[in-house]
Amino acid sequence: MIRSYDDLQNRRATLQTQKPKRLEVIVCAGTSCLSSDSDIILDMLQKDVLDRGLDIEVEVVKSGCFLFCGQGPMLKVMPDDVIYVQLTLKDVNRIIEEHIIKGNIVTDLLYERDDKKRAKNESDTPYYKKQRRIALRNLGIINPDSLDDYLEYNGYEAMARAITKMTPEDVIEVVKTSGLRGRGGGGFPTGLKWKFTRATKSDEKYVICNADEGDPGAFMDRSIMEGDPHSIIEAMIINGYAVGANNGLIYIRAEYEIAAKPLFKALIDAREAGLLGKEILGTDFSFDIEVKLGAGAFVCGEETALIHSMEGKRGEPTTKPPFPSEVGFRGKPSNVNNVETYANIPPILVHGADWFNKIGTKNSKGTKVFALAGNIENIGLVEVPMGTTFREIIYDIGGGIPNGKKFKAVQIGGPSGGVVTEKDLDMEIDYDSLQQAGSMMGSGGMIVMDEDTDIVEIAKFYLDFTQDESCGKCTPCRIGTKRLYEILEKLTNMEGTPHDLELLETLSENVKNASLCGLGQSAPNPVLSTLKHFRDEYEDYAYRRKRTAYVVDGQKCIGCTKCARVCPVDCIAGKPREVHVITESDCIACGACYDACPVDAIIKP
Repeated sequence: MIRSYDDLQNRRATLQTQKPKRLEVIVCAGTSCLSSDSDIILDMLQKDVLDRGLDIEVEVVKSGCFLFCGQGPMLKVMPDDVIYVQLTLKDVNRIIEEHIIKGNIVTDLLYERDDKKRAKNESDTPYYKKQRRIALRNLGIINPDSLDDYLEYNGYEAMARAITKMTPEDVIEVVKTSGLRGRGGGGFPTGLKWKFTRATKSDEKYVICNADEGDPGAFMDRSIMEGDPHSIIEAMIINGYAVGANNGLIYIRAEYEIAAKPLFKALIDAREAGLLGKEILGTDFSFDIEVKLGAGAFVCGEETALIHSMEGKRGEPTTKPPFPSEVGFRGKPSNVNNVETYANIPPILVHGADWFNKIGTKNSKGTKVFALAGNIENIGLVEVPMGTTFREIIYDIGGGIPNGKKFKAVQIGGPSGGVVTEKDLDMEIDYDSLQQAGSMMGSGGMIVMDEDTDIVEIAKFYLDFTQDESCGKCTPCRIGTKRLYEILEKLTNMEGTPHDLELLETLSENVKNASLCGLGQSAPNPVLSTLKHFRDEYEDYAYRRKRTAYVVDGQKCIGCTKCARVCPVDCIAGKPREVHVITESDCIACGACYDACPVDAIIKP
């Protein structure tokens, strides 16, 4: 039990001075790696090390995401500082025999760079070089199930300093001076939000963590919860102390089981250690946290809808003001921040406001985490200082576009954002520049598109998502997003007219201006943004100039049947060793046949 600030310091000092084992094998247990059997690799390593009697010298543990998701499963051997990538089950024995027992690096399991050289560790790998980790500081380093691991890496130091050495006003001033803005999408100054909640008089207040990350292609918050759950708990305690709240709530999607599991364990461990609950560290401040599971509604990422869902009501937004800082959960003042915002709080309290304030741009301080996906060589999490350009992220970190294709656009901000094109690749990414470009930061999903991407289909995909996720409370969003989707569907079915483009623009502006909450207000952004930059593609559909189906070149087709076997809608017919035919009216232009054809007999639309 840790009963005082001195107890915490002594516990940490003891952990840091313990003699480490000869080797520590850290296995990525993030969602991406788990989908490729990293859990089995972890079990095999632990069993083999134990069976061989190596457990006295070697410890095999799991950790959170290593960020370089496209190279999973991954593991790291410390203190040798060697990272192995794209592992299979058969590689386990080789790593034990060669590296753990003989001390030889298994070179062919290292990451291969563009120059064909093998990268031994992060410093040798271009993907990591321009990154700066603050929110993701502990991912791939600590075991998320171990409180001791978190304590050893300065865990709960910020909380301890705050509640034993600072006033609530001091804490708020540090957060305010740091320039931290909400990382959930809106970018509202975090310290100012805390100040408003502090100033509201009430007998009871709440601190809420929005962990309802639901953007397609976004997995930043989930990865933090999977790999560093104590950082969220610590930040919420600090928030509670600052605003005068004794109760915290974490709203997380029920389907995020992999993220929720370490979070539940971290809460139990923190309580048992005396870091959560009554009279924390011997002070008169008490604080505890409860987890609320959501049903996976995208609209519940909006704070008032989230609060209603936690109260057992339908997840619908309400008009603001009043803001949750005045009237929130159960009618009491409530401070809502998302996971990534909270992850920044402990290092700000430890290193100081000036340290954080010097990172980033004039009005956007610190770093931002992006989930890089789509037509990109290197898929994964990227944390970079605000002001980093799209070109640096896509080419220096992301490795560029696969198969020599040309860059077309990048969708940032998910269903709420818009596209950025080649002319803006050198734009410094921050809240203001994105807004000026007709997009928004959003939670940080970044989907890269190559020259073959159908922009109108992309817009339709996002409208399909938002109209489905609309709570239905307000007419502009409920009906407007549905009508926008129908117009896009009409166009892509080659049934549209030039007048439909005017309707798209007019209706988009109306939905944007008249909707009740951020979902409806931002839902037309993908349409307006793509219309602005790629109007010619819309016109190809409107004037019915665009062929939307793949066709077979009869001169090249060898009748191998590979195209027919991968077609998801069974629109390809033909006998073995005979020319195949695609039924154009049924083709959805997914490109599976094009990728599968060994003789380039499939012609793109």
